[in-house]
Amino acid sequence: MDYLINRLYGLTTPNLADACIQCGVPLRVAPAQLQAIGKPDRFAGRVLPVQFGGTMDVILEACDKSEPGDILVIDDGGRTDRSCLGELEAREAVMAGLSGIVVWGCHRDTDKLHLLGTPIFSLGKTPCTPRTQDIRPNNALTRAFVGECNLTANDVAMGDADGVIFLPYDRLPELLAAAEAIHHTAITKVQAMRAGKTLYQQLKGE
Repeated sequence: MDYLINRLYGLTTPNLADACIQCGVPLRVAPAQLQAIGKPDRFAGRVLPVQFGGTMDVILEACDKSEPGDILVIDDGGRTDRSCLGELEAREAVMAGLSGIVVWGCHRDTDKLHLLGTPIFSLGKTPCTPRTQDIRPNNALTRAFVGECNLTANDVAMGDADGVIFLPYDRLPELLAAAEAIHHTAITKVQAMRAGKTLYQQLKGE
């Protein structure tokens, strides 16, 4: 795994959100409606963007061209009237070695997805399969939206119990350094609180 991306596993999305603000990097966070299916295991990896058009073909094509550790990001425009991920597509992603799936839309086969053990975030569940097929855009495999977040393969996705954040890969060294410092500061404060010193006392310099 990429060394920079591997370092993300020692951090949290709040650490990275604070680091974005500190470093002047535009904050791109998935809307709060996007929730983990089951226990929200941490994931991090390069964005593998897909614009869903009503059939699984584009997802299978993306998985075939993916690199192990990528995060499949499926853009179905935030629709909740149909599913764009089910057991078959999710299994394809697992077989390709992907580290997680973000669905800007809905999923189905929920019980089966639980068993796969791969972190998946989705807007919700519905038994409905797509009934129409959209015209496939030319950039179906190069760009995806999650809410207002405009994503490409030049971005990294990280998810945990607090949600999903997207980061520009070329700013990762700077963001990691800031986030690790933030993380260390928080740990130090917690240790002091466990020793009996309140946060108020610490901030006053007592």
